[in-house]
This record gives sequence, C-alpha cells and structure tokens, in this order.
Amino acid sequence: MKIVNPWNGAILADVPADNARSVAAKYAKARAAQPRWSAVPVKKRLDAIVAFRALLASREDELAATLTQEVGKPIRQSRNELKGLAGRIDFFLAESARTLRDEKVFEDKGGRLEERISHEPLGVIANISAWNYPYFVGGNVFVPALVAGNAILYKPSEYATLTGLKIAEMLHASGVPGDVFIPLVGGGEIGAALLKQPIDGVFFTGSYPTGQKIAAAAGRKMIKVQLELGGKDPIYVCEDVDVQAAAAAVADGAFYNTGQSCCSVERIYVNRRIEKAFVDAFVAEVEGYRIGDPMDETTYIGAITRRPQIDVLRKQVADAKKKGAKVALGGKPLPGKGNRFEPTVLTGVNASMAVMRDESFGPIIGIEAVDNDADAVARMNDSEFGLTAGVYTTDAKRAKAILGKLEAGSVYWNCCDRVSPRLPWSGVKHSGIGLTLSTYGIQTFTRPKAWHLRGA
Repeated sequence: MKIVNPWNGAILADVPADNARSVAAKYAKARAAQPRWSAVPVKKRLDAIVAFRALLASREDELAATLTQEVGKPIRQSRNELKGLAGRIDFFLAESARTLRDEKVFEDKGGRLEERISHEPLGVIANISAWNYPYFVGGNVFVPALVAGNAILYKPSEYATLTGLKIAEMLHASGVPGDVFIPLVGGGEIGAALLKQPIDGVFFTGSYPTGQKIAAAAGRKMIKVQLELGGKDPIYVCEDVDVQAAAAAVADGAFYNTGQSCCSVERIYVNRRIEKAFVDAFVAEVEGYRIGDPMDETTYIGAITRRPQIDVLRKQVADAKKKGAKVALGGKPLPGKGNRFEPTVLTGVNASMAVMRDESFGPIIGIEAVDNDADAVARMNDSEFGLTAGVYTTDAKRAKAILGKLEAGSVYWNCCDRVSPRLPWSGVKHSGIGLTLSTYGIQTFTRPKAWHLRGA
C-alpha cells in the first residue's frame, strides 16, 4: 500500500498490507494473549502506559513530522496533538485504578449478604481509528482499553498508516506485548475482514455511512459497538459579544486542522444586528491565515488529506452560489500537485444549501443571520447530526438557557472545538452512539459483573 503526501503528491513509503488470512491469524494471536494480559495487575499495565507517554515526549519532533507528511496537518498542530495526548494519558493514569476497582454496593446489617460489581475486560476488541487526529482519537480508545485488560486489533486509517505503526512500535517498546496490541494495515476491506472475526467489541471513528455498516455487522454478533461519527457543529454569536474576539475564536474553531475535525465549527448563526460587523471581522481573520507547506512552522492551512473531499467542497460552493449565497472569500481549489483548497467563507446561506446540512470536513464555512435566540436554536437543531454546539454571549443565564435546548453531546459557552478528558465525548442522532473519555470512557471497555455473595 503506497503512502502519499497529500500536500505534494510525493510517495512516502510502500507498506505491506494485510489480507483476510493475516487478519484471522492476528485475531487468533490476540485471543490467546488476552487472558494473560488481563491477569497482569492494573499497576503494571499502567506502568506500560507511563513508559509510552515518555516515548511520545522524547520522539515528539519525529512523530509530528511523520504525521504532517502523511495527513497534511500543519507541523505545529501535529505537535499540539502529541502534547495534548499527554494530558489525556495523565487523566487515565490518575483515574483508571479507582474506576476499575470492584465496588461494594450493598451489605446487610449482619454481614451475611454482600453485593458487588466488578469490571471485567470485554476481551478482544477492534479499534478502527481515524486519520485526522490519530493520537487523540486512537488514544481515547487504546489507552483505557489496554489498562482495562483488553487485547486490541488496531486498524489505523489507511491515510495515517505510518503513524499507526509508530504507535504500535512504541507501545511494544513500553511493555505492551506484541500480541496484545496488533496493528492491521489496509483500507476498508481490512476493516471488513476484521469485523468477520469473533471479536468482543468494535470502536470506530469515521463517517456515518461506514458507521451504519459497522453497526449492522456488530448487531449480528451482539457485541459492544461504539461509533464516533460526523458532525455539522453550529455556533450562535449573540449581539452582545466583542465582535473581533468572537470572530477570531470562531474562525479558529472552523479552520483549525484545515477544517478537518469532527468538532470543527461547520455552521455559524449570527444575530442580525451584528451580522455585517461579524462577517467583516471573520473574513479579515481568515485572510490572515497562512496557506502553505504543512512542514513550514508558519503554516496554518495545510492539505486536504483525502483527494475526493476536494470535489465535496467544490460542489458545496457551487450549490450555495446557485441558491443565492455570496462567496466572501475563497471558493475554489488551489493550484499544485497535492490536495489544496482555499479557505472559503460563504454568506447569505440558508438551510436548503448542502454547506449548511452536509458535513464539509474542509476549510469552508457558511454564515447565516438570525433574528433572535429562538430562531438560532431552531436552526442549530435542524440537523441530522448532534456532536457539538455552542453560543457566544456575555450573559451566563442566557447562554445556559440556550445550551440546555441544544441537541448535542457537548455544548460550549464562549469556546468551541474543545475536548476535555474529564468530560464524556459523545454524540446524538447521526453523530454516533457510545462515548469515550471521562471515567465513563474507562468503564466502557469493561462489562459489569454482578456478584451476589451470601455467607453460610
């Protein structure tokens, strides 16, 4: 399988891919190894994660360069991802032992009857990960899953294969056995072959159509399934904000990682009273973003990782223009051998346009004026997705009233595009089922076992 740099089209590597037979063989190894790993004390499993964290820090420049070259993420943002993973690992290190500990939930006065809950590992799980944040998205799964005693068949996205192989290499060097964390190389056909194995759970991050297929396959097996799917994340900007500050914050939320985040701002609703001032400030902010080689330290907008997404963006612009929208900035692919698209701002948009309904996953945003809070809430909830949503206002009471009505797994006041390891990461509607992060995201890799203990 050829690994191609999406910025310039250069071939980075030619990596041997898996096939149906090798997937089955790797599954058999993981199944045999899992009981031994789950018998290792939690403290020793945590020690392996401590060592993994140290390797991430010591190899930061090398790992960031690999990530940037294969997915096109600007190099400073690649480093930010690696640094951010350290904080998530610290949370898992601090909370896992307590969260996985057996719980005594009842004991009668005579001490003759006791009720307990233990948290047993699921067994062998499939982790089908994403390319846009392979350290974040993967780490949300494989770190707590390993600590909980599971064996993992890890299929990185074919667009982040080299990063996935480095993750496996570092985990093995840190004390995780090679048959407990096993990488699989390939595209969708390898994911399909993985789902045919008698696994105990599947954890997937990616598109809604692929998530549907995975859910159907998992349903036939009656196994744990967790899906983090797409988003069409809205932000509402009220009339009482500092317009310049709000525009800068929301623009960063929309265009960071070249707009290729499931929680990127993808729809903006602005109170009509400040529409012109906000649009002017927003466009000025985006005009200042440097487009260029992702390996350049000053680059903010890098490559579109998947070439087919260029056509999606082009069609969304054409559809919006046909229906009356105005292109305030950008609107077309950039010249060059790689996958490049101008940062694009559309105004005069409405809900009939694809750019306001379908996931864009690129450097494009629509801005729509609304009359009041109720109008904004109705439009924000008018979506098949429900990952994140937020509001910018100086009024805390107003913000909480609006956030309470939004149909989203995460809601934000005066911030956006933010993830905390202390809070569950989940979506509603077509944005997925299940969760990662928080203590719930540790226990999700276990099954509760009920113990009824009656003394003689």
